[in-house]
Amino acid sequence: MKQKISLLEKIIDDSIRKVLKDYQPRTLFDPAQYILSLGGKRLRPLLTLMAADLFGKDPEDVIDAALAVEIFHNFSLVHDDLMDKADLRRGYPTVHKKWTENSAILSGDALVIEAYRYIAKVPVDVLPDILELFTTTAMEICKGQQYDMDFEQRMDVTEEEYIEMIYLKTAVLIGCALKIGAIIAGAATEDADLLYKFGINIGLAFQLKDDLLDVYGNPETFGKKIGGDILCNKKTFLLIKCLKNASDEQRVELNKWLTATAYDPEEKIKFVKNIYDELNLKFIVENLIEKYYLASLDFLSSINIADDRKRNLITLAENLMYRER
Repeated sequence: MKQKISLLEKIIDDSIRKVLKDYQPRTLFDPAQYILSLGGKRLRPLLTLMAADLFGKDPEDVIDAALAVEIFHNFSLVHDDLMDKADLRRGYPTVHKKWTENSAILSGDALVIEAYRYIAKVPVDVLPDILELFTTTAMEICKGQQYDMDFEQRMDVTEEEYIEMIYLKTAVLIGCALKIGAIIAGAATEDADLLYKFGINIGLAFQLKDDLLDVYGNPETFGKKIGGDILCNKKTFLLIKCLKNASDEQRVELNKWLTATAYDPEEKIKFVKNIYDELNLKFIVENLIEKYYLASLDFLSSINIADDRKRNLITLAENLMYRER
């Protein structure tokens, strides 16, 4: 598994270094190359290659589609960081901080255009299906981002609304990445759909795990400061559940922290985390993560491929669910 993943990651990294390399003017394309160079998990392009491999296709034959997914993902990060006024991405200055807000807007636009240039390179016989899937997913991600921004102004966000938001903002691109690889590899429609549903459930569990790590992760392994979501009052599943389950006394105190404009950041994190602990929210979210994880394995097991060929995807899913960063 490890050797296989390392090989696929090398294919991705070698290819990403060539994206936008010789384009001019560099004032437009340097910021775009910068965000691509920051790395990250490369989860989405990796899943595209693994999906193709699952159905017997050489991963090299789907690298353009995998790059399209990764380029689009990074476009969304550039614009998300700008909208969130984030200072850091993967431990480095965000594009709008290193350059300007205008640079972030325009280089983000260039990335999404380049993503479509790469998706157009897929075999012509599957291009209509893949283009429809890719475009539908792109629009869904925009919807998810809008819901996320809408939630900033609301205190009555429900658990169901939150799951729908992360479904759109995070899970659909993971499902799309897998299904694209399956389609190019010639998988049966039913199997491609099952792999998509596997990805959707992994994506939901993945985002919930991120929410959990932001509060309960180890700063040394998580890679960023713990409690960022708490400090910006982000409507994560934890906060939504907390607002729903808190006692009247807890809710009054919590609202004081949520509406405060001047406070000690460490004190706020400590207070909110203590309420989460009192309400046993870590356990509740861990159970929800497990629910989506097990659902993903059910969809994967239903695919008409020998179980031994699914081992790499199962191991990757396990690593994502039990990761510390």
